[in-house]
Amino acid sequence: MHGAALAPRGHRVQRSVRFADIQVVQNRVPTAAESPDYYELLQISPNAEMETVQRVYRLLAQRYHPDNLQTGDPVRFRDLVQAYEVLADPARRAQYDLGYNEARQVRWHPVSAPERADNPIEVEQLVRLTVLEVLYDRRRTEPSRSGIFVLDLEQLTGQPREHLEFTIWYLTKKNFVLREDNSKLSITVDGVDYLEEHYLNHGLRKRLQAHSEAA
Repeated sequence: MHGAALAPRGHRVQRSVRFADIQVVQNRVPTAAESPDYYELLQISPNAEMETVQRVYRLLAQRYHPDNLQTGDPVRFRDLVQAYEVLADPARRAQYDLGYNEARQVRWHPVSAPERADNPIEVEQLVRLTVLEVLYDRRRTEPSRSGIFVLDLEQLTGQPREHLEFTIWYLTKKNFVLREDNSKLSITVDGVDYLEEHYLNHGLRKRLQAHSEAA
C-alpha cells in the first residue's frame, strides 16, 4: 500500500489518499533540518524493517485519516504520508538517512552557554538528563536492543568518557541506569520516571530547540 490509508471501522472513508487535500510529496527528499523526524513520526526505530514501516503506517494512517471523525488529524496525517513516502522507498530512505544520521550525532549535545560554564553542578544535572534521554529514546524505539555502550554515549552526547564516569556512577547508584552483562547501559523504570518528571523543569526542550536553530 503505497501512500494509501486504511479506513477505520465504523466510518466511511475513501479507499485512497486524496492527494488534492494534502500536500503532494515531492520527489526531492527534504533534509533532516527541513523535515520532521520521520522515524519519530512513525514511532519506529531507524533500523526498522520495511514490514514494520508498512504495518505501523497502516495503523497510524487509520487513526489520523481526516475522515475519521473520532481521531482524525489532517496535519498529522499529511506528515505521516510524507514520512511513509520516503521511508517506504529504499533509495529515498537511504538519502534521508544520510542527513538523519548526521543530525543524530549532535542531537543530544547540550548547548553550552557562557552562564552555565561556571556552574559545574548545573552542567552535570543537564548531562545526567541528557544521558537518560538518550537511553530513554533507545528503550522506547528499540526495546529488544535497549543497551548503549559508553563509547556510543560519548559520541551522542558530545561528552568525553572521563566526564561521563561521574554521571554514570551517579545514575547507576540511584538505580536510574543499569549496566548489563555486556557492559552496555540501559535505562530502568526508575530512570524513566525521573526523566519524565524532570524533563520540562530542566528545559531540555529549549536545549534541543536552541541546538536545532544553531545548526
